[in-house]
Amino acid sequence: MKIAAITDDGQTISQHFGRAPYYIVVTIENNQIVAREKRNKLGHAQFGGETHADQNDPRGHGFDATAQDRHTRMAEAIADCQALLCGGMGAGAYESMRARGIKPVVTDISLIDEAVNAYVDGKIVDLVDKLH
Repeated sequence: MKIAAITDDGQTISQHFGRAPYYIVVTIENNQIVAREKRNKLGHAQFGGETHADQNDPRGHGFDATAQDRHTRMAEAIADCQALLCGGMGAGAYESMRARGIKPVVTDISLIDEAVNAYVDGKIVDLVDKLH
């Protein structure tokens, strides 16, 4: 199984999905981390100048067609992952990941390895109230 986490520094989970520049992807075998790799992640830096067209969407942030296209491009780098750990994200991004078969989990656990272990142990809590 592979689990991705968004990060700025390679060690901690970023608080903002759209702004994080990297994914750390860990491979789990026999409930242990056996490999880790850093992958570039598309985000605000690459989408500069594009506007958010959904400011008044009652479902939340990120449901318009432009945002959905961005999310698709962001997900391509982790298409082989079963889960995505983040500290916060828009509701549209969350639903986009789910639609692509990637289970998004919003967590307040800051260290990537700690969050991965909690996920593997079934002890992580998905804090959907942090969606915006």
